[in-house]
Amino acid sequence: MDAFQQKLLNLIRCFRRQWPSFSNSERTTVCGADCMLMVVQLSMAEINKQHHGDFTVSLSDVLETWKYLLHDKLGLSYENMKEPENYAELKKAYHAFLERSNMLDLIDICQKCYGLGLVSEDESIAPVLLLEFISGIMNVHESNGALLSVPSTPVNRHGQENVKVTILAKRCVCSYLSLLVNSKDDLASARILNVPDRGLGREAFTNLKHASQQKKMSIFLMATSFIRTVELGGRGCASSLFDPLRVHVKGLSDFVNFIDKLQEIVGEILNPRIAGGRILSTVKMHLIKGRSNGDPFCQAVEEVVEDLDLKIKNIIDSQHEFLTASTTGVSPARPKLHSINHGTVYCGRDTVKALLVLLDEEAVNPPTQNKAELLYDDESLNLFGITSVLTLFRSPAQSNGSSPKPLRQRIQKSMDERKNKVKQPSIKSQFACTYKNELSEIKGQHFLSSSQIATSIHPASEQHVQAGCLTEGMNSCPDAPVLGTISENVHQTRSYTDMGKLSCQPKDKNSKNEQMDLNNDKVICDKESEPSLQKNTKRPKTSNKPQKELNSKISGKRKHCKTASKNNLIAGQAKLTNFFRL
Repeated sequence: MDAFQQKLLNLIRCFRRQWPSFSNSERTTVCGADCMLMVVQLSMAEINKQHHGDFTVSLSDVLETWKYLLHDKLGLSYENMKEPENYAELKKAYHAFLERSNMLDLIDICQKCYGLGLVSEDESIAPVLLLEFISGIMNVHESNGALLSVPSTPVNRHGQENVKVTILAKRCVCSYLSLLVNSKDDLASARILNVPDRGLGREAFTNLKHASQQKKMSIFLMATSFIRTVELGGRGCASSLFDPLRVHVKGLSDFVNFIDKLQEIVGEILNPRIAGGRILSTVKMHLIKGRSNGDPFCQAVEEVVEDLDLKIKNIIDSQHEFLTASTTGVSPARPKLHSINHGTVYCGRDTVKALLVLLDEEAVNPPTQNKAELLYDDESLNLFGITSVLTLFRSPAQSNGSSPKPLRQRIQKSMDERKNKVKQPSIKSQFACTYKNELSEIKGQHFLSSSQIATSIHPASEQHVQAGCLTEGMNSCPDAPVLGTISENVHQTRSYTDMGKLSCQPKDKNSKNEQMDLNNDKVICDKESEPSLQKNTKRPKTSNKPQKELNSKISGKRKHCKTASKNNLIAGQAKLTNFFRL
């Protein structure tokens, strides 16, 4: 750690000593340079979604806005820079995200320390230097510069991959530690929600994010509240059956229970050195579970955990030396037995302080030089089963690049689609005789059209029409299909019109039950109809009665058929018919 980073760390220590002047929570975490840039990216994507309908933003726009935001917050001149679009909303969204996550960025901490007079002039940092450090201009390592300048070789590519995996493993471990001390850290929750794989993809994170926004809670606290509700059960506290989070109960339960396990280590082990080592080893075993020993991610996790464990021990040793030096010449403290619950009250407090100092040291590290890999490197992250933060915060349903259509147009489109669907035929049961006849509404039209066709072809067939038989022997089709059910036989008859077209008319099932005796060339009707006529029977003369009288006879005969068929119902069939009628 160089001199500039040490100055930054001293400012953060001043913040820890005077935390009530900065925040309402002692467990407020510090947002480093990389974290600040990711929050800017998410805020810009959210603003673009509100104005344009797409939760996305280009890398160039992020970098330009990032540069303008740093100049604005540090009070530096930005005359040659153009103000980004919707900058006021972006700045508001940026600070709102940090406030919800219980975080403070490096610029806010420095300015607050200067305003409260907690730092002397020798320890103060010039705004220009802070700008260069956060932007990544300062402290560019020579090794990284040499690595980028040398032509790409298999060895160099392998070295770059190892560096990427190490950074990824360190980010995951530190996210678990950050969520352990600050349960409102949404960035940490997004990074480790599905690391290792718990079946919690983009859909689960989106449902969790929407629920947390509705309840005005952090993502982790929303998941914890949901799992506690499911576990407790009961009529008053049971979650809704239509809650979208119910599909992800298993994955969310694994995630919450693992964080609870880490919290138990903090609360049960009094020695912070032992507690810190136990927490790191538990996280390591959880991350490498199900992976082979030769996996590069497993090797990177082991190296990162070993390095962080050594840092925690050094932090605890330095704190112990500081306490020993500050208490020289002071009477010894009272023994711990003076309070019954002394161990319960203070157990874990030293461990949390050590973890906060460790996270503060990680926050003052130089930022990542390759911004594209930090913000948009989905391919390399997918190799280890990890999703980028921007992809997680984006809803699974992708937009087509335009704003949603008005509600009226969407409703009209859905109605048109329903009209175009073909009506499916109804399935009748064994009580088909009790259903309402589907053709009853149009049977009058069928009879009329049939009578007209028959009259136009053979005027002498009036007697057949009056008898209820719509076909003559000469015009009957010998191949007419017969569809039978328990209660009815549907006969289709064909008659040739004067245009030469073939028309089939279905008979009404409430009319007389007729069968065709094609072998004897007869049309046999039931007892209610007139006697059947032979094919070769002499035809009567053509009637000269008007069409109105003909129609009245047809309707009268049809009513007579209805009454006769109704009188032939068996006992109880009328009630059954009314019961099953649609």
